Amino acid sequence: MNTNVQTLILANNEVTISFKDIKNIHLSVYPPFGEVRVAAPLQTNLDSLRAYLSSKIGWIKKQQTKFLNQERLSPREFLTKESHYLRGQRYLLEIVTTAQKPQVLIKHETIQIFAKPNSSKQTKAQILEKWQRAELKKDVEKLLVKWQKILELEINSFTIRKMKTKWGSCSIENKIININLELIKKPVEYLEYVVVHELVHLIERKHNATFVAYLDKYLPNWQASKKELNQFILG
Repeated sequence: MNTNVQTLILANNEVTISFKDIKNIHLSVYPPFGEVRVAAPLQTNLDSLRAYLSSKIGWIKKQQTKFLNQERLSPREFLTKESHYLRGQRYLLEIVTTAQKPQVLIKHETIQIFAKPNSSKQTKAQILEKWQRAELKKDVEKLLVKWQKILELEINSFTIRKMKTKWGSCSIENKIININLELIKKPVEYLEYVVVHELVHLIERKHNATFVAYLDKYLPNWQASKKELNQFILG
């Protein structure tokens, strides 16, 4: 099937449009972040498609709100025996009382948070987040050493950020990539896909056929990783 991929910005949403040999327009919003994708007939006029999508803004926002609300259905309480995830593996939390400096350790299938007596949920969350950032930073640095060499490019820096709408982003002009902190919970191969995805944007800005060709060449399993990531709900 012939396919041409383009993107447009609609009400602060990046919409991925695939022009295909089909008869009707198909609009979809995907979890966890409400990514908007459209499959449209090859002959569709872009201005007409933008008008159609504008008429669907209410529905799109409703779907995105549903996904973001779903994220908050099961907040972590930071209690012993609570489930937490690291690099795709499930661990049980153990809160260890200590008078020493707070820290986090992995012990078998347990994540131990060492905190002072009567520490609040917020304090324990902050201890874990600081550790998660450091762990994700190490993972990203390893992947950048590998993929900057393969792709023959170099970024200026990267950041670890909390993002509600994307797994990653790229400032092409400044050569800075941003990685969602939530990726520390996901399998490393999913993080690798996001890193490569953002690096390829330094070569090709748009999600077009050239962009897809780079991913197909260097990361043949990227579509499986993307599909799996899009099934996750934050939390």
